[in-house]
Amino acid sequence: MKRLLKSSDREKVLGTLYGGPMGLWFTLFFTIPIGIIILYSFLKRGLYGGIVWDFTLDAYRQMFNPSFAKVLFRTLWISVIATFFCLLIALPCGYAMAKSKHQTFLLFLIIIPFWTNSLIRIYAWISILSSEGFLNSVLLKFGIINQSLSLIYNNQAVIVVLIYMYLPFAILPLFTTIDKFDFSLLDAARDLGASKLGSIMRVMLPNIKSGISTAFIFTFIPIFGAYTVPLLVGGKDSTMIGNIIVDQVSKTRNWPLASAFSMILTLVSLVGVFWMLYSGKRELQLKKTNQQMIEQKVKLHHIRRRKK
Repeated sequence: MKRLLKSSDREKVLGTLYGGPMGLWFTLFFTIPIGIIILYSFLKRGLYGGIVWDFTLDAYRQMFNPSFAKVLFRTLWISVIATFFCLLIALPCGYAMAKSKHQTFLLFLIIIPFWTNSLIRIYAWISILSSEGFLNSVLLKFGIINQSLSLIYNNQAVIVVLIYMYLPFAILPLFTTIDKFDFSLLDAARDLGASKLGSIMRVMLPNIKSGISTAFIFTFIPIFGAYTVPLLVGGKDSTMIGNIIVDQVSKTRNWPLASAFSMILTLVSLVGVFWMLYSGKRELQLKKTNQQMIEQKVKLHHIRRRKK
C-alpha cells in the first residue's frame, strides 16, 4: 500500500478507515433520527394518533397556543435561573479547586454523585423537602416553625433540584479553564492597586470566557430539556417543555407536535454549540493578536535601545 499510494493519498485512505465507523455511527443514531423528527414536524396528526403523510404546518401553529407558550416561557425562565445559580456557585468552587493542593480528592467528590442513579438522587430530595421530610422535621423539632412548609411541588423546588443535578457540569469546565490561568496576573493587578475582587473581575474573568461559555452550554441545554425533575418534584404549574414532548408522544400520540417541540430543543442546542465554537475561536484570535502586539512592542523597544 505504501508503494502504490502517495503519502497524501495514503493519509486520506487511513483517515477514511479511522473515521468511517464513527461517521457511520453518527449517521445511523444521530443524523437519521434528527431527519425523522424534522420530517414528522411537518406532517399531519392521524385520527387515532401517529402521522398522516400530508405536508402541513399545523404542529408549528399549535405551538402558539397560549397554554403551550406559557410552558415554553416557564421552561426558559427556570432554565435561565437554574443556569445562573449553577455558574454563580461553580465559579468560586472552580477557583478553590484550582488553588487547592488536593485537586484529585475534590474532583473525586464532584464525580461521586454520577455513581448514583439520577432517580435515586431526585427521590432523596423528595424525602428532604416533603412536608414530613428531613428539613421540615428539623425545623419543627427546634421550634423554628409551627407547621410544615410547602418546600416541594413548586417551581422553587424544581430550580433547587436542577441546580443540584447539573452543578458538576458547570464546575468541571470552569475548573479546567481556571487551572490553566496564570495566577501571577492577579498578583500583578493587586500590585497596581486593584482589589482582590476587582482583579478577579477585570483580569481573571475575561481570560476564562471559554470556560464560562462551556459551563453555560453544558448546564443550560440539559436543564432546558429536563423531564424527570419537573415531573417528580414540580407541581401542576411546573410543567416544562420536556414533559410536553413526553405527553404528546405517549398520551395524546400527537407525534408532529412532539417533533415540533423537539425541534426547538435541537435548535437551542445547535445555537449553543455554534456560540461556544465561535467564542472559543474568537478568544484564540484575540490571544494571537495580543501576543503579536506584545512581540511588536518588544521588538520596537529593542530597536530603540540599539539606536540610543
